[in-house]
Amino acid sequence: MKLKVYLASIMFVLLAGLLPVCAMAEDKKDEAPAAAPAATAPAATSAAPASAAPAPAPAPAPAATPAPTLNGADTAWVLVSAALVLLMTPGLALFYGGMVRQKNVLSTFMHSFVVMGIVGVQWVVLGYTLAFGDNLGGFVGKLNKIMLCGITPDTLSNTIPEYAFIMFQGMFAIITVALISGALAERIKFSAYCLFALIWTTLVYDPIAHWVWGPDGWLLKKGALDFAGGTVVHLSSGISALAVLVFLGKRHGFPNERMAPHSLPLTLLGVGLLWFGWFGFNAGSSLAANGTAALAFTTTTVAPAAAGLTWMFAEWLHSGKPSALGFGSGVVAGLVGITPAAGFVTPMAALILGVGVGLVCYAAILVKAKLKYDDSLDAFGVHGVGGTFGALATGVLATVGGKGLIAGEPKQLLTQVIAVVAAGTYAFIVTLVIAFVLDKTIGLRVEKEDEVVGLDQTQHSESAYN
Repeated sequence: MKLKVYLASIMFVLLAGLLPVCAMAEDKKDEAPAAAPAATAPAATSAAPASAAPAPAPAPAPAATPAPTLNGADTAWVLVSAALVLLMTPGLALFYGGMVRQKNVLSTFMHSFVVMGIVGVQWVVLGYTLAFGDNLGGFVGKLNKIMLCGITPDTLSNTIPEYAFIMFQGMFAIITVALISGALAERIKFSAYCLFALIWTTLVYDPIAHWVWGPDGWLLKKGALDFAGGTVVHLSSGISALAVLVFLGKRHGFPNERMAPHSLPLTLLGVGLLWFGWFGFNAGSSLAANGTAALAFTTTTVAPAAAGLTWMFAEWLHSGKPSALGFGSGVVAGLVGITPAAGFVTPMAALILGVGVGLVCYAAILVKAKLKYDDSLDAFGVHGVGGTFGALATGVLATVGGKGLIAGEPKQLLTQVIAVVAAGTYAFIVTLVIAFVLDKTIGLRVEKEDEVVGLDQTQHSESAYN
């Protein structure tokens, strides 16, 4: 109870302190600078000397950059895409919730749903300006857009209202931290998870988003290609999931006790909703209703289809039976792999990428079984490994709107390697620090007795099935 009161007090104080900052920003915006005095034209002479040479013609003025204009089709597409991306988070809850044991279903659902609240508030208060505010050294955004100060319904971001862009990007921030929960399921304290989600989004997601997508972010200026979040979303969350496990440890009974999924139909329903929402995730990242969106829509169909079949056949050959969970996991791996490349590769290249990421992620799951680290729902094996593979494959296969290795630009692959190493290293180190601080203060993990009873009862006093 004391912890809850303390957290509520901190949030109230922060919001109260930020309101005057917002008001000051608005006041400065309203104070229009005084207009410069018009230059006085010289008085005309009564007559020009007959011998005077004709005056040279004035140089043509440079063409002014046309002001951005609102495009209704682009706006409608981005708004629909934002809604599709938001739907992915409940889809993720179903995907993860079906894979845990019955006693932990609601707690696993809450790990996805609660970040819709936490990050939904954090993004408009602080996250958006850190990710997309004016550039500060290429590393993070300035606070000029804190609490969305200075933005109105008439403010445009290219051809769409900036509010539409803000909400679209906010959905990415929400699902990214929810992806990490797949590694932490069935044993993390709910209070610790809530604090982790808030701190991680602020210190890890927002800066990396600025590096890759923000105005003058250092990886953007370097030429890194990430169409819809392979590095920003999947690599960062997958690597961070692995970092938290250093302090969280294994579930009691792992790996000797059987921990079978309690409802694969829920998981497959989650796969379907994720794939449906992913069209907004990838095709919406064109930020326009155009041919690039259509290309991304196509590659987002081809790659997961190929990856799902590849995983299923690999499992069939390896273990003797094709599983529903295997096909669903392959589809998600394909969606992860195509994300950074969706608007940069042809459909045939997406087919190759899908086969590759299906094989690589299936191999990563086999390696996990050998190493016996407890990534409960394979957040690292699918998102960390798949995101890394997709980012590197983009540097090889890109031929549309960018050139990769096969298009005669080997430097692009090196740039992708730099982006993967930089984002992965930063995410891993900062997440280690966050997990260490939380573990040493409020504690990350529930007590053994609570874990045995189940987190639905011990963390929420509820049961999924009565």
